[in-house]
Amino acid sequence: MKSHPGGIEHTRCMVALAALRANSKVLDMGAGDGETVEFLRSIGYDAVGIDIEPRSVTVAKADFLNCPYPDESFDAVISQCAFFISGNVEKALDEAHRVLRKGGKLLLSDVWFVPAVQAVEKAGFRILRHEDMTSQWREYYIEAIWRGEVCCEVKGKCSYEMLICEKRTENGSY
Repeated sequence: MKSHPGGIEHTRCMVALAALRANSKVLDMGAGDGETVEFLRSIGYDAVGIDIEPRSVTVAKADFLNCPYPDESFDAVISQCAFFISGNVEKALDEAHRVLRKGGKLLLSDVWFVPAVQAVEKAGFRILRHEDMTSQWREYYIEAIWRGEVCCEVKGKCSYEMLICEKRTENGSY
């Protein structure tokens, strides 16, 4: 099973939309099997990944709700299908904001049970690109259920959205 809808091609699209500088330092929050970390390294980024249950030696064991990195350590944070699973999307967004440098980019695609745009803006980000990918999520998830790779927990109506954002500072600048 791909670890997120669209697989590495979706990751490639997100990176292109974010227009990250060469050699940017990138943190993958919820890196799982390390596929995104390895991809980012292969195209010239200084990438690290953390996950509470890493499934690869390229991913460090750490809780992204309490990132083990100092403030303003990264040029970009990427997370795909992980913030929702953490159980505390607001805290995940706050940690992403904390570890990003001024003007840093958040590349996020995830399941949302609340309005994604409002949540991201409340956390201090300006949205550069927003795309509703709910139809791709449904296809991805139904295929996974059909193959017996995930169990189905009904929580209500949700969406799957991609957001490319930029960190605002306390005074609202970028």
